[in-house]
Amino acid sequence: MRRNWLAKAALATVALSIPAAGLAGTAHASSLPGGSGHGKAHNPHYRGRHRRPESFDQRAATFAKTTIGDPYAYGGTSPAGFDCSGLTQYVYHHLGKNIARTAEDQFLASRRISKRHAWGGDLVFFHESSDPNSYVYHVGIYEGGDDMVAATTYGEGVQWQNFSWAGDTVTFGTMTH
Repeated sequence: MRRNWLAKAALATVALSIPAAGLAGTAHASSLPGGSGHGKAHNPHYRGRHRRPESFDQRAATFAKTTIGDPYAYGGTSPAGFDCSGLTQYVYHHLGKNIARTAEDQFLASRRISKRHAWGGDLVFFHESSDPNSYVYHVGIYEGGDDMVAATTYGEGVQWQNFSWAGDTVTFGTMTH
């Protein structure tokens, strides 16, 4: 019994050590791990069935960037012209989430989070003072680091902006996590 097991193990070892080229066309490089074929594992566009779908926040951050360059309009809620809260409302609504119309109401409806816990696609709120409960006068869509997409003012429209200038008057809010 033991000799049969040892013989089978030795035969398997020999079979595994034969180069693929010596098998007269029974194996192709593209079917082997690390091969250079065009299989799914080597296609950079293949998403695979085990890939996580993008989160709402990721989609919001990505979609917000498509509005860069759209004009500013006081009270605007469409690509014809946005104000800050009209932009955030438009982006969220486009992705299936209805949020309040004004920056202050969006702040009140969101769950406050720290910058460390903010994800791209969350909201960045600007307060009139360093008191996090003070009035919110501006909002943007967080993109990571100190950056956001926001509708700014006449002549500038929707822009990618760095908000570090606002210092401790900025808070973060989420509607999703």
